[in-house]
Amino acid sequence: MQVNLYATFRLHAGIKNFAIDLPAGTNVQQAVLEIVRRYPVLQKDWLDETGELHAHVHIFVDGNEVNTLPDRLETQLGTETVLDFFPPVAGG
Repeated sequence: MQVNLYATFRLHAGIKNFAIDLPAGTNVQQAVLEIVRRYPVLQKDWLDETGELHAHVHIFVDGNEVNTLPDRLETQLGTETVLDFFPPVAGG
């Protein structure tokens, strides 16, 4: 599985993208927890004090925003899945 980090997530983790091998049947939420385990600096950006994903973290699964998918964070991932993580963006 390919993971791409953008903007401040990329800066904080010090890496643009990486491959990660996860067991078959892993879902988005489990992948998030494993990525945070490997890159603990992302925990503050991604998870609240109870371990729940912050609403402002935008995750795309193969180009589809996770919250538009039927199973949302429970969406199962394949070995060729691409996960993109975007922080909130403001501008004007």
